[in-house]
Amino acid sequence: MMRGRLLLGKFGPALAATWLLLTIGGGAAGCRSAAPGAVPPALALRDLAGQTVNPFAAAPIGTRGWVFIFLRPDCPIANRYAPELQRLHEEFAPAGLAFWMVYPDPDLTTAEIAQHVRDYHLPGVALRDPHHELVRRAGATVTPEAAVFLPDGTQVYGGRIDDRYVDFGRERPRANRRELALVLTALSAGRKPDVPRERAVGCYIAPLP
Repeated sequence: MMRGRLLLGKFGPALAATWLLLTIGGGAAGCRSAAPGAVPPALALRDLAGQTVNPFAAAPIGTRGWVFIFLRPDCPIANRYAPELQRLHEEFAPAGLAFWMVYPDPDLTTAEIAQHVRDYHLPGVALRDPHHELVRRAGATVTPEAAVFLPDGTQVYGGRIDDRYVDFGRERPRANRRELALVLTALSAGRKPDVPRERAVGCYIAPLP
């Protein structure tokens, strides 16, 4: 059984509601910035082969930005965003944006993550963050949640992918505002994005004991 069972939502006893927790992405108000010329963050995440990876050092020279998406396999909202993540990757990866699917649950096995990536055709590279190094740096609180960084370690966005999910049990047929796409459009054009952090609706990232 995974640590940190998802919290019971307030919208009735349906099983799906037990998976969801709406939180305001306020673990970090606004974006964190590094000083000009700062050294990119030194992170020690794990790939699916068990090797230590610092994603900021692993991306090729010329990468314009790092796009981290926090996921967990048993989060239905995160899973419903798989097609949108594929679209974003197809549109923006050629412009020099590196995509990473980040799994913060330390109880997940590499086999479970690999199966999830296959089942949902997730783009980019899958990483484990069992010690919540990136969770803390990005201020992530739920899955799915996006965090976007510049090469010098400046965080330029953190929050929801778009506004399709309004609240528990309230989903728009389509998103009216695609915050992550707006951020990536700016970066791909060589501009620093000015998109405010927005709350994410999803499944709680349980704190480590």
